[in-house]
Amino acid sequence: MGVITLRRARSENGRLLSAIVPISQDETFDFQPELNLMSITHDQNPMNKKPTDQNDDATLPRPVRDSQSEMSEIVLPNDANPLGALLGGRLMHWIDLAGAMAAHRHARNYVVTASIDHMDFWVPVHVGDLVILRSSVNRVFRTSMEVGVKVWVENYIADDCHHVGSAYLTFVAIDAAGRHIQVPAVIPETDDQRRRYDDAGRRREIRRAERERRKSNLR
Repeated sequence: MGVITLRRARSENGRLLSAIVPISQDETFDFQPELNLMSITHDQNPMNKKPTDQNDDATLPRPVRDSQSEMSEIVLPNDANPLGALLGGRLMHWIDLAGAMAAHRHARNYVVTASIDHMDFWVPVHVGDLVILRSSVNRVFRTSMEVGVKVWVENYIADDCHHVGSAYLTFVAIDAAGRHIQVPAVIPETDDQRRRYDDAGRRREIRRAERERRKSNLR
């Protein structure tokens, strides 16, 4: 009694061909299929195709505008001292958050705060005022980056706005295990951004010199 079976073979151009053919009973136990489905190559099986890597451009330079950030806070009584003025520590906390926003957006990874330059408070901020913080990446140094944060205070009742102060923070990019990772370079596009880029290089040298001075004092 004959049986039928499904046989597969490849054509000269490499295509997989299938056909239902009758075979005799004697052939049944000697039959070996030409191709097992599991042997289909990755190129032929769409389920095994490598997905497009969305992070292929993770190390490409990015313009400053891609990571510029802004956050706003209304000063509440809990943010102020007994005289109704904004606490300096609370403002520095907001500055750290605003800087981290720009650093995260640029690195597209985890970042930690490594240092912050000195902070001058030029005008007072009071309860009820609106504090606006604008941040951007000034320059990248392989695994670290300098982020500038500019703080403004807006009195929406009097309709005026004043510059409170500016700060420069250094953030380091890390992976989930805490290892330093490379950060994409930043592209300054405007005259102001190019000035900040050059100034960041000079500030880095000053930080290095100060760090070495402090180390020598500890010996």
